[in-house]
Amino acid sequence: MMNLALELQPDPDPIEEKVAALKIHQPIGDIYLAALDHRLLRKITRFDVRRVMRDERDIEAYLGIQRPLNEQRVTDLEKYVNFVDATFPTAVILAIDKSDFVSYDEENRQLTFTNTRIGDERPSIAIANLCRVIDGQHRIAGLDEYHQSGKFEVMAAIFVGVDIADQAYIFATVNLEQTKVRKSLAFDLFELARTRSPIKTCHNVAVALDTIEASPLYRRIKRLGTATPGRDRETITQSTFVEGLVTYISPEPKVDRDLLLRGQTLEPADSDSLRRFPLRNLFIKGDDVTIARVVQNYFEAVRNRWTEAWNDFSQGNMLNKTNGFRALMSLFGRVYTHVGAPGDLVEVKKFEEMFRRSKLTDRDFNTERFVPGTSGETKLRKELASEIFG
Repeated sequence: MMNLALELQPDPDPIEEKVAALKIHQPIGDIYLAALDHRLLRKITRFDVRRVMRDERDIEAYLGIQRPLNEQRVTDLEKYVNFVDATFPTAVILAIDKSDFVSYDEENRQLTFTNTRIGDERPSIAIANLCRVIDGQHRIAGLDEYHQSGKFEVMAAIFVGVDIADQAYIFATVNLEQTKVRKSLAFDLFELARTRSPIKTCHNVAVALDTIEASPLYRRIKRLGTATPGRDRETITQSTFVEGLVTYISPEPKVDRDLLLRGQTLEPADSDSLRRFPLRNLFIKGDDVTIARVVQNYFEAVRNRWTEAWNDFSQGNMLNKTNGFRALMSLFGRVYTHVGAPGDLVEVKKFEEMFRRSKLTDRDFNTERFVPGTSGETKLRKELASEIFG
């Protein structure tokens, strides 16, 4: 990493950047809306994005909070920006403290950035230290690894001449009060996608097992993450189901989706990879039906082995709820590959033979023995694994 102290020094030469922009008026003041090329965006925000990797910024200090850059999220975005359908449809929010480094041409609707204070001849600041990032530092950091030949312009809402108190107010409004989209709703939207993807396959399996009357998961999946009117036995969310299943299909679902969108063919998984992702080649072949039937047979064996607990929807029972489902799905790969080869359609009775090795009874699946949260889930997984595999 470059020396941050050196980045604070003024540039040796004047720099001037012009962009088309609209000026809009809001109660807090004027805002400039511009489409910034990713290179320019990174250029004028580089110091602030790098500083947040190491220290708290003035905005966070003013609010008394810590909001460091999430390196894993940056890594994910570095991959995402190179996908064929990558998009940042919402604006990053920038602030420029000093208005004498910015000018706006009303007639031509053009915004000019400079590192030289108006009236001076030599640079007064480093252009990399021109803007603070109120919202969007992860997206900007991710764009450092954009290597495609096409343009990647990002919408920016730019505040000029606002003090730190106003910047902190904007930061708090944007980052601390926004409502997140439920994961189950996001997964449900994959049904509308035209191209195959691991998430879409898992969504389709969830829908199938929720709607087939013979399925052990019939009407038990919350399709949008919240209860469906008229259905009182929805014990797991669609996102829980999808996240549990996709781990056996793909090491990187987003990468697979991008390759398929580009019209490329996924290479069949080798034997080493199939130990971790035993359903992968079924997905690559487009055999979603077999994936659904394998999962259905697995949970039908669970239902047959612990019928009372599986059909008990009282508050104290946990087998058919989130913790129980996650524990069972975390064992799925080991059980599946123990009784069959990756890609096989394993019959119910073979799964059932494995579960009958366990001494757990229907009454054992209670929230006193397996408490709510990850500790209860982990305990159930370990107990089942110990009894099933010895």
